[in-house]
Amino acid sequence: MQFYTDLHVHSKYSRATSKNCNLEQMAFWAKKKGLSVISTGDFTHPAWFKEIQEKLVENEDGTYSFKKDVGKEIFKGQETVKFILSAEISTIYKKGDKTRKIHHIVFVPSIKNAEKLRNKLNTIGNINSDGRPILGLNSRNLLETVLDSGNNSYIIPAHIWTPWFSVLGSKSGFDSIEECYEDLSEYIFALETGLSSDPKMNWQVSKLDKYRLVSNSDAHSPSKLAREATVFDHKPNYYSIMKALKTGNGYVGTVEFFPEEGKYHQDGHRKCKVCTTPKETKALGGICPICGKMMTIGVAHRIKELSDREKIDNPPNTAGKVFSLIPLPEIISEISGVGITSKSVCFEYERLINKFGSELKILQDIPIDEISKTSTLLGEGIFRLRLGKVKKQSGYDGQYGIIRLFDEDELRKKHFINFKDLNDVKNEKDKSIHNEKVSCIDC
Repeated sequence: MQFYTDLHVHSKYSRATSKNCNLEQMAFWAKKKGLSVISTGDFTHPAWFKEIQEKLVENEDGTYSFKKDVGKEIFKGQETVKFILSAEISTIYKKGDKTRKIHHIVFVPSIKNAEKLRNKLNTIGNINSDGRPILGLNSRNLLETVLDSGNNSYIIPAHIWTPWFSVLGSKSGFDSIEECYEDLSEYIFALETGLSSDPKMNWQVSKLDKYRLVSNSDAHSPSKLAREATVFDHKPNYYSIMKALKTGNGYVGTVEFFPEEGKYHQDGHRKCKVCTTPKETKALGGICPICGKMMTIGVAHRIKELSDREKIDNPPNTAGKVFSLIPLPEIISEISGVGITSKSVCFEYERLINKFGSELKILQDIPIDEISKTSTLLGEGIFRLRLGKVKKQSGYDGQYGIIRLFDEDELRKKHFINFKDLNDVKNEKDKSIHNEKVSCIDC
């Protein structure tokens, strides 16, 4: 049974997250997206951990489901997604000649493991102030602490190429996984590629061949779930996912942002609106030509520094399939020419989900002729998406890139957008989208 997972998310207790990041809304949006398993995120935070215990019940397979009296109004008896316990932890410490800032996704199979780990981490640093705690702990020692919390607990290094907070990042990382986790590096078996890279980029570095590559949303609001995801083909439970990541048995591949859309793909200096390729950066000596300050070295550049392969014709044996997608609200926004949080985009998104079932299904599986019946432009856009025929403007230094399916002239020549219900949307500006159980703010 093939299914989609998003194993890196955050609760409302993490900084810069939506107040709607509660378990019910996360599960509600996961169903819209087409996810079967999501992580709880942030179980180290005491208030969130209490909410997890109050609302979820443990299954026998390492997953958690809602208690019968939770979410009845939202789900109305329908099957909801499963949760697994996870948390992101930031370690900041001095090693060698620089300060290291590494983010890790921690997974545990039970409340018992989670409690043991939380109690230990509470003696090391402050786990109360942020859903993603910052600890002055060596990454190797964090891994040891996680392993000591009980059998089947593990770590996946998070968004491994992000310049500022990752195991291989240009600003505060290392040049190898082994250098970071030392004698315990054998217990690392999967890596999260992050929004600014995809598996094909990572395949340029042969020493990563032994790791399974995963992709997740790192969502700070429910509507951002599944912008990246990992695909499996087995029973959707904690232990099968862990086994698939270790052995490849049941691992299918990943759903990806086009990496150019990630906000650290290329080099640059956002303040001066300067974006450069690795070659251009080297010619400039890494210095911004506008202000004379150092530019941020992006993911593409950093991968090139560590790469030992020019071109990958055949991926390594550990590799899976790669599906590059654009979130459906972004496609609707581009076609309609209005903002992604506008009521018309929200309305059309809800209509399509109600008609076809889920976002991932629309983007990957629904026949183009069926989509075209509801909008010829949407059908054409998704046809181009599936062929990889997109127009890319790279992100850099914290600025998201832009991925488009149409030239502006193409859309300008269309005198109207042929969404079936667009006129109805215009006539109902004063009506709330809350009837669909979601605020436009979160679209």
